[in-house]
Amino acid sequence: MDLINVVEWSRAQFALTAGYHWLFVPLTLGLGIIVAALETIYYRTRSEEWLRICKFWMTLFGVNFAIGVATGIILEFEFGTNWSNYSWFVGDIFGAPLAIEGIFAFFMESTFFAVMFFGWKKFSPGQHLAATWLTALGASISAWWILVANSWMQYPIGMEFSPEQMRNVMISFSEVALSPVAVNKFFHAVMSGWCLAGVFVVGVSSWYMLKKRDTEFALKSIKVGGSVGLIGILLTMLTGDGTAVEVTKVQPMKLAAMEGLYEGQEGTKLVGVGLLNPSKEYDNDEDATLFEIAIPHGLSILGRHEFNAFIPGIKDIIEGKDVIDGQVVNTVPYAERIERGKAAQQALSRYNDAKKAGDEAAMKQAEEDLKPDYQFFGYGYFKDVKEAIPNVPMVFYPFHLMVILGGWILVFLAAVMHCAFRKKEWLEFKVKNIMVFPVLALLSIPLVWICSQCGWIVAEVGRQPWAIQDIMPVQAAISSLSVSQVITTFIIFAVLFTVLLCAEVSIMLKQIKKGPEQ
Repeated sequence: MDLINVVEWSRAQFALTAGYHWLFVPLTLGLGIIVAALETIYYRTRSEEWLRICKFWMTLFGVNFAIGVATGIILEFEFGTNWSNYSWFVGDIFGAPLAIEGIFAFFMESTFFAVMFFGWKKFSPGQHLAATWLTALGASISAWWILVANSWMQYPIGMEFSPEQMRNVMISFSEVALSPVAVNKFFHAVMSGWCLAGVFVVGVSSWYMLKKRDTEFALKSIKVGGSVGLIGILLTMLTGDGTAVEVTKVQPMKLAAMEGLYEGQEGTKLVGVGLLNPSKEYDNDEDATLFEIAIPHGLSILGRHEFNAFIPGIKDIIEGKDVIDGQVVNTVPYAERIERGKAAQQALSRYNDAKKAGDEAAMKQAEEDLKPDYQFFGYGYFKDVKEAIPNVPMVFYPFHLMVILGGWILVFLAAVMHCAFRKKEWLEFKVKNIMVFPVLALLSIPLVWICSQCGWIVAEVGRQPWAIQDIMPVQAAISSLSVSQVITTFIIFAVLFTVLLCAEVSIMLKQIKKGPEQ
């Protein structure tokens, strides 16, 4: 019971840190591009008005950047404090992209960040513009290496297990760095940051319109921010399609949980809106949903780009069944995976005993016994196949909420761009003396953040119970800590992060109320 508590509290602490960190990261990624675009316009026009607009949004970018760095550093340290077994087991692989991110990308950001903020009078306009773009680029490069590390946890490739070292070692850096999962995840995450920042800029600018002050500043900001946001949401949806294809290939259990799909079929429907049946289990005959509005063949098209493709459900995956190109394909049932995982662990134990005894023949035999079953090594920690099923409601509802909110953001930003460039008077449309556009824009700010957080929840909760897909479950990845130690640090971080968030919001609101300086 104590182990379970340590695992759950360690997960909760990491989720807390990641959740707070992800409040700042997408805004940094998107605002960096918007600020660079604004400075480019200033560089080409040499208009003091555009310089004023650029410096205003640059100030908000700087505040958010600083808080994001603070939470990000703590997040990386938690791999050593709370997940030391994980760090030992795959440190040679997982540590490489994080080290590159710290040595190259982070220092690149920091260097040019200083030039961007304090170099207006010390560098030429062209040099300063280059520094601004390089700061934005550095943020994206930093995100690339972080997401490479995360994607490897979702799809572990480019490595092999070394019994002698009792850990995984990298054999192909290019496979790790250029994994198709990493490529899709990177563009999906970064483009969603563009979208979030675009909605943020539009929302803040609309406040000035509501207050009838700095309206010219607000309109120009809306045009630039809304353009970046609209491009961002369109590319987010495009890369989301690629991500769905990759998830179908390498994490079918996650896809099944996203849709609450227990039994697959050809031409699988896509649930648009639904209410899950709380008593549904993979091995009973109850309906998966109590209510749903579904798109026929939608999941088949989304997952395999085929109208009648078979998408396996949770029961199919556990029982070892799939259909590809119209043919039944037998995969390894989960019950067999558990047995083979235990066999792999026993072979590794025999190898370790033989190594201590100096018996090379026994070591060689144990290594040969380990190889065919190592791919199921992590399943050996389970006692029942149900332990390998993620929390379906925690994946299903955030996924569908993300899709619904993403649809709203697309419609909203498209309408904003039409109004800003074609029908400016519509931005001031009133109902009972209340301007409709500013109200919708301000409401969209929290909605886009909820959408962003939902995407991260789907990615991480959908992978559960794995720290590394199929190789290491979370209960094998934790550090040797007591429950009280983890609870104490959880409380400390919760207070610290909340204070940092309140400080950022307070500073930003102060700057927004102050407005662009003359």
